[in-house]
Amino acid sequence: MKHKGHFGKFGGRYVPEMLIPALEELEKTYLEAKKDAKFKKEFKHLLTTFCGRPTPLTFAENITKKLGGAKIYLKNEGLNPTGAHKITHCVGQALLARKMGKKRLIAETGAGQHGLATATVAAKFGFSCTVYMGEVDIQRQRPNVFLMEQLGTEVVPVKFGQRTLKDAVNAALKDYIENVKTTHYVLGSVVGPHPFPTINRDFQSVVGREIKKQIKKLEGTLPDYVIACVGGGSNAMGAFTDFIRDSDVHLIGVEAGGKGKKIGEHAVRFPGGSIGVIEGYKSYFLQDSDGQLQKTHSISAGLDYPGIGPQLAQLQNSKRVEFASVTDKETLKAFRLLAKLEGIIPALESAHAAAQAIKLAPKLRKDQIIVVNLSGRGDKDLFIVAKEFKDKNFFQFLKDYLKEENKRKENKH
Repeated sequence: MKHKGHFGKFGGRYVPEMLIPALEELEKTYLEAKKDAKFKKEFKHLLTTFCGRPTPLTFAENITKKLGGAKIYLKNEGLNPTGAHKITHCVGQALLARKMGKKRLIAETGAGQHGLATATVAAKFGFSCTVYMGEVDIQRQRPNVFLMEQLGTEVVPVKFGQRTLKDAVNAALKDYIENVKTTHYVLGSVVGPHPFPTINRDFQSVVGREIKKQIKKLEGTLPDYVIACVGGGSNAMGAFTDFIRDSDVHLIGVEAGGKGKKIGEHAVRFPGGSIGVIEGYKSYFLQDSDGQLQKTHSISAGLDYPGIGPQLAQLQNSKRVEFASVTDKETLKAFRLLAKLEGIIPALESAHAAAQAIKLAPKLRKDQIIVVNLSGRGDKDLFIVAKEFKDKNFFQFLKDYLKEENKRKENKH
């Protein structure tokens, strides 16, 4: 790795001058923490006693039987508190923030999972907390907004741009610049300026280490494939990092194929993206010829990000990670299959990875093994899924509930 967090030609630190001291302080604190036995012990202790790690690796016996090909295992990260892998790097960053003497945490969030995880660690460690979230995502992920507020976090709606994740990132960066002395920005993925991609990858790499240990115990061998969905890439780098040197293990990142191939209908960076410098780092982005970010779409709020983590860009360039995409339709089909055959309700983001495994497994031999990193659980997607499946009973319940509430208010007055 080159100086200042480059992965090949990707990564780096392209930020306003006034942020450099804060990022250097974060890097220095992290490098010290890496060597500090007490810090490592506390992080590990919190992962066990607060986050419930290790998360289980579950054999998807019914789906495997139905598809008639490779064995499919599910790494169930949805069993973490807050319902996703995000809590892992949030705990790590909260410990770093405390070490730096910061009093406040800020974050950006799309699906709400990272915001919820940040709000959770803020409550646990006694920080004040502000989370920026695009207005569109607030509508899509209202249950997570409610939960963040219960944890004492202020959720700020972002009303400019597309009003989604990339705009929330910009709003959070602005806040960070203005309050850098007291505030730590808990960046939510393996993106952004150095050292964030490295820090979040290292904290998340526990996922891959657990997979390796669990699959060896269960099968006596390494998997043939590890599959993860990719927005910014935190769950993917978490699952992939420990396998990068194992050249026999195929690593597949799954992007949001959305509802079509036109601009604004998907979030596929490979192919389709081009190299640029946006939001403090160099990577592949969905951008126009002027370098303006293009509109994206995904049924999942966490995969409609137009960029990708710099290390994943480098791993794609070096052909170590292969990228695929699945459509909204295929994702919903996988969501339903996992629910009905395995009793697991995945996040729509994670259902993208499952959909890819469902396509791949029948083409492989029965003695081959696929591990799918199920990055989160699906309760946050209740409203999206109910709408997509045209669940009349669910919406009738909401109508009746509102009717009752309005009647109650009228009687009060």
